[in-house]
Amino acid sequence: MPLLNLLISKSIMYVPGSVVHIFSKKYIAGEKLIDAVKSVETLNKKGMMSTMDILGEEVKTDHDATFYKNFYIEVLNHIEKEHLDANISLKPTQLGLSIKQELALDNITEVIKHAKKLNNFVRIDMENCPYTDDILQIYLDLKKEYDNVGIVLQSYLRRTISDIEQLPKDGLNVRLCKGVYNEARMLAYKDPSIINRNYLYALEKLFESKAYVGIATHDEKLIFESMRLIDKYNLNTDNYEFQMLLGVDENLRDMILNAGHKLRTYVPFGKEWLSYSKRRLKENPNIARHALRQLFDIHGD
Repeated sequence: MPLLNLLISKSIMYVPGSVVHIFSKKYIAGEKLIDAVKSVETLNKKGMMSTMDILGEEVKTDHDATFYKNFYIEVLNHIEKEHLDANISLKPTQLGLSIKQELALDNITEVIKHAKKLNNFVRIDMENCPYTDDILQIYLDLKKEYDNVGIVLQSYLRRTISDIEQLPKDGLNVRLCKGVYNEARMLAYKDPSIINRNYLYALEKLFESKAYVGIATHDEKLIFESMRLIDKYNLNTDNYEFQMLLGVDENLRDMILNAGHKLRTYVPFGKEWLSYSKRRLKENPNIARHALRQLFDIHGD
């Protein structure tokens, strides 16, 4: 089965968009904000929190960056109006970082300032390595003035432990994930077992730093070890939450909830669904295999 997973992962990028759309529906709320609102309402009723993410990245013009800034403000207003248990996650290149750092900082500041008025929270997503330093600097600049902002760290990057040690400890809020971009070996671990070990190393460092951690993984082994660390440090649910993607391993999601842990579901939506879908399917061959099995009636496990 690992070989089948690898073949599916390698080939998924060449599958026509019309085919990807058929099975991406489970993992994407839809193209419109109202679609995402409905998904969040359903998740909230099941006891889950959410984070809402507008798909898209690396805009080319100031106009597009301003559009997404205003769109995120609209999302925050809908969260408030509909009384949703949700916050937002945004990509800095979507707010202008691929054009100019100052543009992204200004736009993200406006979003965070508006979220602050609504007593809400903004997660600054991490992107590929050319932007890592700039994204961390934006986070550090904003953290000086706002307490409703968090950052993302990726365990496959070799620098992550050093980044944790250098980040300010007061009010640190981190979403810890494995990482999805294809980085050079000099920058990122390639061995899955090392990535997992570094994940747990980073998680323990964050717990030692009294950080609030979004434990973002669908790997049941990592979830087990995370729960072991939660017990080791005698943490309560004010110190952490688990995070999973919409539509992925819902049985595991329910087991986490039933065990008494908080869980937040990542709810992506928007017109830029194709590149996101292919990247997620490539990242997680089990999802791709399940999706292709639905399409082509591939049996066996």
